Amino acid sequence: MNRMPCMEAVVQVLESEGVDTVFGIPGAAILPLYAALQNSSIRHITVRHEEGGTHAADGWARVTGNVGVCIGTSGPAGTNMITGLYTALADSIPMICVTGQAVTSKLHQEAFQAVDIVEIAKPVTKWAVQLKEPAQAPWLFREAFRIARSGRPGPVLIDLPLDVQRGSCRYDPALDAPLPVEVPRPLPKAVRAAMDLLEEASQPIILAGGGVIIGDATEELRSLAEHLQIPVQVTLMGKGAFPEDHPLFAGMAGTQTQTRWGNAAFLESDLVLAVGARFGDRHTGDLDVYRRGRKFVHVDIDPMQIGRVFEPDLGVLGHARPVLADLRDEARRRGGPKEPGRWPRRVAELRGTMGRRDDFEDVPIKPPRVFKEINEYFPRDTTFVTAIGLYQIWSGQFQTTYLPRRYLVCGQAGPLGWEVPAAMGVKLAHPERQVVAVVGDYSFQFLMEEVAVAAQYRVPFVIVMINNEYLGLIRQAELPYGMNYAVDLHYGEGGIDHVKAMEAFGCPARRVELPGDIRDALAWATAEAADKRLPVLVEVMVEREANAAMGPSLESVKEFEPLPELITADWSD
Repeated sequence: MNRMPCMEAVVQVLESEGVDTVFGIPGAAILPLYAALQNSSIRHITVRHEEGGTHAADGWARVTGNVGVCIGTSGPAGTNMITGLYTALADSIPMICVTGQAVTSKLHQEAFQAVDIVEIAKPVTKWAVQLKEPAQAPWLFREAFRIARSGRPGPVLIDLPLDVQRGSCRYDPALDAPLPVEVPRPLPKAVRAAMDLLEEASQPIILAGGGVIIGDATEELRSLAEHLQIPVQVTLMGKGAFPEDHPLFAGMAGTQTQTRWGNAAFLESDLVLAVGARFGDRHTGDLDVYRRGRKFVHVDIDPMQIGRVFEPDLGVLGHARPVLADLRDEARRRGGPKEPGRWPRRVAELRGTMGRRDDFEDVPIKPPRVFKEINEYFPRDTTFVTAIGLYQIWSGQFQTTYLPRRYLVCGQAGPLGWEVPAAMGVKLAHPERQVVAVVGDYSFQFLMEEVAVAAQYRVPFVIVMINNEYLGLIRQAELPYGMNYAVDLHYGEGGIDHVKAMEAFGCPARRVELPGDIRDALAWATAEAADKRLPVLVEVMVEREANAAMGPSLESVKEFEPLPELITADWSD
């Protein structure tokens, strides 16, 4: 077996694992790896901040289903990656962060930029490890990819001391390949028990979480729902698991990102089949209300998730795809396709009578109007990227999604600044896709330097900014305290001029202040992005103190805007 620089072996492992793009910033302690990268087929994107690099790798991973890779040097490079690692862990995203490190003989001497990044990263990774021997390099990376992909996917950190990087190892890529990843199947008796509960229920729903998308199980979900005529809800992370124009779509339940009719349907259900969902607190709200009057079947690949928030009536351990496929097959064995019954008709009635208005003509612009224009202008296969704040809540409440891996959101960790680098990662993974980042003004400012990266590498996408010149979600959260404190971002003639900021990066931008101008601005931005091969901003100035509908439980969501007139109908047989 030939001897080669161990970092060249690592790069060959990356290539064989399907990595074609990495995001990073070179530094002195990681240069042996960069020396190997320069002669490879892998494209390197030099980001402006290591956190931005992790979010770009995260976006790349979410749309490809493969393992994203971010690289940095020693010291603060690794600590800057911690937020990205936490985000990937929270949302089950496979990612590998690679850090350089001081030489091993200096680690105990407080050498320059020598920090114990392995210990720092352990709470926010599936595995954090330091390479000790050059001979281990290719095998350690193989194991890192296996761990990142297996079970509940997540991030890995690999720390590379400089002296170890300079070593050599015996490696023949022709004799090596990616390690197999187990896809755990459910026990047949557990599938039968779940089907028994579904058949006993008169008003069941299927709750599709992010695990359905991660597990590429959307077709199995749809075929099961259609065979049994069971309405399907999605969580925020599950948006796109089920087409929202399907007659069995039952909306979203939650205390923030929810639909009125989704909450109403959930509260009328008597059984919830939850697949790949964590029962996050902003989905469930008050657990007494959430659980009251219904049974739960919880399907998850991670045994530690079942019973973590509350004890279900039945736990089913397994990968979402084989579980849903086995449930469908069991349903088929028990009988032919069911006809739509009274319960799907009831859900349809709720959908038709418990919507929210988005047709406001007010000036300043009301945020729901922005999402009406987004829904009507962009095609159904557009990939949307959004992060955290009131704009994410409005997005979850009003945006429509039809396909998997087309609505990306940092759901659990919620780091501000995620959208622009994540959108860049998405576009680099799928250059043929229309990509739109929906951002808030404050979140945009967190990592706005990554616009320069997209400009440098000619990565075109549209940025739609909902600008209220506030920390809007926190301003609303302060209302019960009688406060409006430390959340106002307005100064001068209008705070930061984001149009000029984009122009400083060499990118087009336009500000919109009238609702009737939004559609033309979206069309202009789409054309400009395609023509100039650059990110393009549409900054929409919205009502500064607009509030999003939310509340402590599914039955006590407060509405702040006028509602359509409620019409009731007879849905009984």
